[in-house]
Amino acid sequence: MHRAARTALHDWSDPVGLTMIRRCLKCRVPLQLSSRAYGIVPPPRDSEEKDMLDQILRVDHAGEYGANRIYAGQMAVLGRSSTGPLIQEMWDQEKKHVAKFNEILAENRVRPTALLPLWNIAGFALGASSALLGKEGAMACTVAVEESISEHYNSQIRALMEKDPERYTELLQVIKEFRDDEMEHHDTGLEHDAESVPGYWLLKTAIQLGCKAAILVSQRV
Repeated sequence: MHRAARTALHDWSDPVGLTMIRRCLKCRVPLQLSSRAYGIVPPPRDSEEKDMLDQILRVDHAGEYGANRIYAGQMAVLGRSSTGPLIQEMWDQEKKHVAKFNEILAENRVRPTALLPLWNIAGFALGASSALLGKEGAMACTVAVEESISEHYNSQIRALMEKDPERYTELLQVIKEFRDDEMEHHDTGLEHDAESVPGYWLLKTAIQLGCKAAILVSQRV
């Protein structure tokens, strides 16, 4: 278990994709172009829209990055258990999510949150500590985190739909797809005895309060 933990820390000690983001932020050529002459995110029409889009992308990337670190911590503890393949499957989806947001941040020249090093450590610690409670603890953590992320995605979907659903079609599609994945993880946690861990509601509430605080801070910092 200690060897697995060291390996996970080594593989994920650096913020995911930061080198690629920094390199692409220096480029003036977008990574990819669609038939609409821009990628997933439309070019902002004014400073207000730019601030809104920057905050959405920054916090979504931070959330997916944090989820990656949580699953890394869980795998360090439970990777060789019977629950390992299930956690790995959810982690693989999260890796795709954060890779996509790495790409979107670079394409739109949006900096990631300056707090990624903190989320790196905090996410891994949360994942590992919850897994030390056993499979049920890991699943309870998954339920709490994925519910928070799903609710945040839903609030973004509502906001973008109210503003201009046609203009944000591609971005809405990505957010909805990732939201559905997070809800699937949430349901998986419930199906695998998350609620049976002692102090489930207290643990869930504490984790979700931390998630809400992280979301608020990551939007701007």
